[in-house]
Amino acid sequence: MKPKVFPTLLTTVAVVTSILSALGSFADDAGWRPIFDGKTLQGWHPSALTGHSRASGNKSGGRWFIEDGALTGSQDIPGNGGIIVSDEKFGDFEISIEMNNDFGPDSGLFLRSTEDGTAYQAMIDYHTGGNLMGIYGEGKLGGKPGLMNFRFLNSVTDIAVVTNAPVALPVDPTSWKFFWRHGQWNELRARIVSNPPTITTWINGVKIMEWTETQKRHPDTGGIALQVHGGGDLTKQFVRYRNIRVRPAQAAK
Repeated sequence: MKPKVFPTLLTTVAVVTSILSALGSFADDAGWRPIFDGKTLQGWHPSALTGHSRASGNKSGGRWFIEDGALTGSQDIPGNGGIIVSDEKFGDFEISIEMNNDFGPDSGLFLRSTEDGTAYQAMIDYHTGGNLMGIYGEGKLGGKPGLMNFRFLNSVTDIAVVTNAPVALPVDPTSWKFFWRHGQWNELRARIVSNPPTITTWINGVKIMEWTETQKRHPDTGGIALQVHGGGDLTKQFVRYRNIRVRPAQAAK
């Protein structure tokens, strides 16, 4: 009997395609500027006004510090998270960040965020049952939309496809452990334009989700925020972000 090589070939093709797409993304440097210096929290401030900071009576917004050039966050006391927000406000823009989080904390990339964390969120729910780069209406947006095309199973290397998403998952689940490099730095990217907005997300250069709002429900501008979710005890697990860059949407490709 001949060996069954066809599934392996399919997996290899999917991995190579993903790598080539990622290389194209990293090579596209036009118009980007950094908004995090890798050394200080200059240009950023924590906010304790979200529902994730209730464990402290909304007095602290989690623990945020710099370690090895990365903007690093965790709960400061058990159950107490929050957000760290850019001082600068943005309207139509694209953001690129590199992420190397522990598998467990629930985080997020907030677009046009208010101080109380109302925003369109590019999800970084890096835990069992969570997903990356789905789109979620945070805070007063009431969980609308709530879009994802995969979920993590019990391991960071195992995912299940969500079939009713507006964008089909472009990565074969069997190739995920090659496409996504846990314990290393991966690029997450999001773009928001217009109001009602169109939001697009990418992982390692591969488009993951796109969605257009049908009505104006949020201001035209706001901060960029990163989240540590409240609840549980995640004081010893961390989210890590570096190489945070933005560019005007008209410069995006």
